[in-house]
Amino acid sequence: MGMIRNYFILNGKSSTDFNCYIAKSRAFDGAEPDVESIEIPGRNGELTYSNNRFKPFTDEIEAYIPRNMQETIDGLRAWLSNNKSFVRYEEVLHPDEFRLARFSGAFEVSESDHKGAALTLPFTFQPQRFLKSGDNVNALTSAGSLFNPTYYDAKPLIRAYGTGSFTVNNITVTITAANEYTDIDCEIMDAYKGSVNCNGNIVTTDNKFPTLVSGQNSISMTGISRLEITPRWWTV
Repeated sequence: MGMIRNYFILNGKSSTDFNCYIAKSRAFDGAEPDVESIEIPGRNGELTYSNNRFKPFTDEIEAYIPRNMQETIDGLRAWLSNNKSFVRYEEVLHPDEFRLARFSGAFEVSESDHKGAALTLPFTFQPQRFLKSGDNVNALTSAGSLFNPTYYDAKPLIRAYGTGSFTVNNITVTITAANEYTDIDCEIMDAYKGSVNCNGNIVTTDNKFPTLVSGQNSISMTGISRLEITPRWWTV
């Protein structure tokens, strides 16, 4: 069995559609924590202050087109140049995770001949490495629990059917009106159904949205007939 050639999938489309493969990538290395150093005159050493976040980073993917370069390179350039917002980025050698990325620089051909080309492709990556298992929907029709396998708090997408309330750990969400169901996005702190804004129909504890902490998370509901929780597990 031969060695698997690495390639990337951006917003659902594969680089192999343009006969493009990865030679070298650091896209799934760890992100840097955002920590400030503070030096005080007369005091040895330094203090640190954490901003409780990780920084985005830029990496230049080294790629290559082994053949038919002249037939595919213009399409590759147009595809990447039109992906300027953050979208899902995957690599075949990292089958269990993905990042959010955007193409963030000039399309540079570092070496080419009539058949193939070597390319430098700059991307900016958000710091989270999302686990694909976090895309799985967990359905509950009564009280239960959900286990977060990572060290990091996850901000889920929750679809709640009907009116009533549900509680995740110590945060309660009360839904006063609903047209079948309400989607509650805890990452962007927004409630909606399709294009309809539903924020006026919900009340949350201290205006906070549920978070799935590392380890076990308790979930209960009153009046709500069903919860569908997409946990969005992530790590660095």
